[in-house]
Amino acid sequence: MRMRRMIAVLFVVVICVMVSGSVFGQEAKFELKKDYGIKEILTGYVGKRVAIRLEAGEELEGIVTTVGDHLVHLSKLSKRDFYDALIRIDKITGVVIRMRSN
Repeated sequence: MRMRRMIAVLFVVVICVMVSGSVFGQEAKFELKKDYGIKEILTGYVGKRVAIRLEAGEELEGIVTTVGDHLVHLSKLSKRDFYDALIRIDKITGVVIRMRSN
């Protein structure tokens, strides 16, 4: 049940990003494959800044440093100087990624 909800939220986030790209005349360069999960998406963004939405509704933004089997390490958290985060992958409900610049 939880996995289905995570996949549904991720699907909605990706669709929103793709639609917003076409509204502004720019295409998103992210291709969602049917076997992708949160872990695979985060692995593709190692070294880049992302925002992660958790089950509890909190959102953390930082640089993906490492993605393990069960945890993801975010460094240089925004609005939290001197802090990093270790987040359980199964507690992530969505990933917000930057697709273009203004």
